[in-house]
Amino acid sequence: MARLNGKIAVVTGAGRGIGRATAKLFAAEGAKVAVLSRTAANVDRVVADIQEAGGTALGVVCDVSDAGQIKAAIDTVVSTYGGLDILVNVAFDPSVVQATVIGMSVEQLQRNFEMGPIAYLRTMQACHPHLKASGEGRVINFASLAGVLGMAPYAPYNMAKEAVRALTRSAAREWGADKITVNNILPVADTWGAGADAPPASNALGRHGSPEDDIAPVVLFLASRDAQFLTGYSLTPDGGMIIDSAR
Repeated sequence: MARLNGKIAVVTGAGRGIGRATAKLFAAEGAKVAVLSRTAANVDRVVADIQEAGGTALGVVCDVSDAGQIKAAIDTVVSTYGGLDILVNVAFDPSVVQATVIGMSVEQLQRNFEMGPIAYLRTMQACHPHLKASGEGRVINFASLAGVLGMAPYAPYNMAKEAVRALTRSAAREWGADKITVNNILPVADTWGAGADAPPASNALGRHGSPEDDIAPVVLFLASRDAQFLTGYSLTPDGGMIIDSAR
């Protein structure tokens, strides 16, 4: 039996990388998937891939830095499918993540927060009543080991991603009574398809993770009933990079 049979899922940033891999895997596992991305061509491509494989998908163009677009997107999903069970927040803007603490501008920091914890907060707030009505809602947010390790020169990105982890823990504590689990994933992956051009992986396994083979299955686990007693946690499919931060 498909692990997400009958479930309704929203995946932001689903036009490429981890978001795309997650949306396609969820559909293969029986979920009705809403594919959210700000690039229409990417949305159409992923929806077509899912439908050609026999899955069910709805494409919604949405810039998650825009509160109005978030609300409209979730309203569209719920009116189309009749509810919502799973929210996966992947969307992010990688264009302004690099800056040192001394060289960082307030504008860079604001953009990272707009696309990270603020966007995640807005999608979570918009989805909360529907996740609560589900009776077994799931929220999976994407943070980063860069924030945990304080990687340079990614100060604005690190700050935003650590704020995502704080948001996740807060929501896990508050939403447990609503039977909603809220967890983080901190991946090490070839997110943007860099392939041979990606920097070397400094982890125990010596490679970057594959969105399809290494990361999306972890998202599926958190979305499934197998993870029903896990909340407020950060999973690190990272090939062993977390070992560097062990104390």
